[in-house]
Amino acid sequence: MQSARLISSLALGFFALVGTSFSSPLPADHPCGELVKKYLTAVVNQEWKTAASLLQASSLERKQKETIAIIKTAPTMTEEQQMLERFGVKEIRELEKLSPQEFYILDREAWHKRINAAADVTKRKQETLQIIVLGLVEEKDKGFVHATVRTSQETLTDRIEELFLISFVKTGDSWTISPEMKDRPLITPLNGKKAEGEAKSK
Repeated sequence: MQSARLISSLALGFFALVGTSFSSPLPADHPCGELVKKYLTAVVNQEWKTAASLLQASSLERKQKETIAIIKTAPTMTEEQQMLERFGVKEIRELEKLSPQEFYILDREAWHKRINAAADVTKRKQETLQIIVLGLVEEKDKGFVHATVRTSQETLTDRIEELFLISFVKTGDSWTISPEMKDRPLITPLNGKKAEGEAKSK
């Protein structure tokens, strides 16, 4: 029994040591706390230009390239045309000439147009939005900050609460959101070369 408790104590001590070696909690006034609120507010208010400015450029570029590749490999011309129509364009060149930020804005606008949410419901959700940053943790060795966030908003009939994990990457003096970090494995080549990006999505 004593042996089991000793092993348990050693294990807990080890994991605590590992945790403090690679990550640490951040104060509530860290810049990422305000940035995550700004981003989620922009999304709910459908202010896509603001949201795009807070997202990692490489992630937006990757999303654009992947979407264009999917459209190009559509089984038939009819299906390709249907995909293009969702973006309100007629030719693939129109998507290719957009910047990643412009593509993101077009994609979000097209998606919300398709779902056609009632204006009074959208207005109510915007008016009742609450964002609570539950915690910020920094991975010092990787240069990441992860924010755990609880949101609450109301429709005309319900209250909707959601929990988000949003990751930030620091480039120079600026923090930007990596929207796909929790969905894609982070791959670093063993030969020491700089990774070109995360693995393909599942």
